[in-house]
Amino acid sequence: MWRAVLIPVFLLASCAEFPEVDAALATGEPQAEYPALLPFEDLVAQQNGEFTAADDDVLIRRAEDLRSRANGLRGPVIDRGTRDRMDDGVAQP
Repeated sequence: MWRAVLIPVFLLASCAEFPEVDAALATGEPQAEYPALLPFEDLVAQQNGEFTAADDDVLIRRAEDLRSRANGLRGPVIDRGTRDRMDDGVAQP
């Protein structure tokens, strides 16, 4: 049932127009060169590199959340009971 709703939604979304993208492409030259790649050091030098206390708190919270998610993924993928049932159901040659 949910597929019957999602398919028309995706079809309608694929027909959407994006005027900002069209305007950007219209002003540019179709055969323009790609922009030059900058060395990482130059990009870092352009940043001020200062964090506020709020930035620090956000980064610490994000790191804690990521560690928590990683710890949740460290267990076995298939629990022991399921593994035993799978082993019993497969005949070894």
